Amino acid sequence: ALGVEVSAPSVPPVAAIAARAEALAAHVRGLPSGKVNIIAHSMGGLDARYAISRLGLADRVAALVTIGTPHRGTPVADAGMAALGATVGLGPLLAMVGFKAFLDLTEKSAVALNREVRDAPGVYYASVIGTVDGEKGPVHPLLRPTLRFLRGRGAASDGMVPADSQRWGKVIARIRADHWAQIGWTEGLDAPALYRRLCEHLRARRC
Repeated sequence: ALGVEVSAPSVPPVAAIAARAEALAAHVRGLPSGKVNIIAHSMGGLDARYAISRLGLADRVAALVTIGTPHRGTPVADAGMAALGATVGLGPLLAMVGFKAFLDLTEKSAVALNREVRDAPGVYYASVIGTVDGEKGPVHPLLRPTLRFLRGRGAASDGMVPADSQRWGKVIARIRADHWAQIGWTEGLDAPALYRRLCEHLRARRC
């Protein structure tokens, strides 16, 4: 209805950021020539930043808007890796067989990523920050334990990612939505309206 042409890439769901970024970059390069705007949720924002900075995709991207992305990692991933490693000794094995994605979301990994992956000149970086409190709005039952865990660490969050970790570039919206509601998987947010709003924002900036 807005006259926006949309393309939805597919990336390996449990691969490392570098591998996921390769798939994203290949998809964008396969589109008709010209620049695109990337709107990315969660880990997809890290994939996009990597592809733009490290895989030469900057010349094809006008803007990157991230939603609920753990730019500085999430303690949920740290706790998960620590528990797996301590209880069953599977940390290194999991990293080898498909859980490298989870390892990439730890706070330590985020420090390394942010040191190596720099913003590209000419690309507009913006972010949407989502939070819930579990009392004044719906939260998916599976996210309640992680919401309480992050709250116990003094962090406002969307149930998976601390609000401070979601900030990258210009903060253009703050929404009350858990991590899954941000993409319409659960109730609590008119997700299509959010994405229309983001498209209108990018159009107004002539991205």
